[in-house]
Amino acid sequence: MINKYICVVSSTVSLLFCLHNPSWANDTVIIKAVGTWGYFTNYQKHEGPFWNKRIAQVTDKQIIGEIKPQTELDLPGSEIMRLVKQGVFDFAFGLPGYVNRESAIFEGADLSSLTQNLAVQKQVSEAYFPTLAQAFKEKYNAKLMTLYPFPSQMIWCSSLIRGIDDLKGKRIRVYLSTLGDFVDGVGAIPVNAPFKDVIKALSDGSLDCAITGTMSAYTSQLHKVAPYGFTLRVGWGLAFGAMNMEKWKLLSSPLQKTLNDEMAKLTEQMWRETATEDAIALACLSTGPCSIGEVGNITLVEPSEADLAIRDTVAREVILPRWVERCGPECTANWNRTVGRVLDLRADTNPD
Repeated sequence: MINKYICVVSSTVSLLFCLHNPSWANDTVIIKAVGTWGYFTNYQKHEGPFWNKRIAQVTDKQIIGEIKPQTELDLPGSEIMRLVKQGVFDFAFGLPGYVNRESAIFEGADLSSLTQNLAVQKQVSEAYFPTLAQAFKEKYNAKLMTLYPFPSQMIWCSSLIRGIDDLKGKRIRVYLSTLGDFVDGVGAIPVNAPFKDVIKALSDGSLDCAITGTMSAYTSQLHKVAPYGFTLRVGWGLAFGAMNMEKWKLLSSPLQKTLNDEMAKLTEQMWRETATEDAIALACLSTGPCSIGEVGNITLVEPSEADLAIRDTVAREVILPRWVERCGPECTANWNRTVGRVLDLRADTNPD
């Protein structure tokens, strides 16, 4: 819909006022967007500036973006794409794992612990992009425009963890089904909890550990309640950006090309930044040097060869089989043709 009016909400009387705006008539499209978490750097440095500033600059205000993070809007991640489908939002950033209630196919590019290397994770994302694009189109009438990672997801605990065996019996915060499969597979207890509740839960002992990204662990000062970090990568927090298809079709071909080109640049920026953020966050969490604040003096424990072997076993015998059960034969066959080839790994639909 082309916007010919400026609409503002009066905070004093809670009324919506719309004024005719001839300078914008017929040549400006407003994109209402929702971002991820406002307190994380992905939103602060990339998602927010892209829609609130960049896109207006490069289109000479033919597209005006308006974005707020899901935390400010008080939205659960599971609702965001449904709202995009309904046209409440035109564009959304989010985690595919949060929409997997619609279909387990959305989990396929970020199954827990399968990739320890960011370059490999990028290959996985590129291989699975067409699959996710089709799923977003079918389930949400949305155009998938980007896949990008948060910094690596690791395990942060209130007591010393020397290796995977020390996780047994621990109550560990998770936020995705596949992370719960990993936690269960190593003999620990998965606890689904929003990030905003993690620090209190670690403080009062209702959680022993939490899975979250390296930079989010630092910026939230998680080290004050979880002074031990186990640096096994159990996921990447892979995220997406998707646009309502009807809104996309309203854009002229030149504007579609510009938006595609700019989104590709943004995607590359976020992959590059994640590659450096891990190292920065881990240094800041431990003993430095830290260029962005004070050090956390956390004790970091790297996984041993034995830990990595256990991880591989859990991936083959727990994580993949449970995902296959959720996703089904056709979905699994597609994964084997795409992600499986990148990882030289096969998900078996008939494990017995």
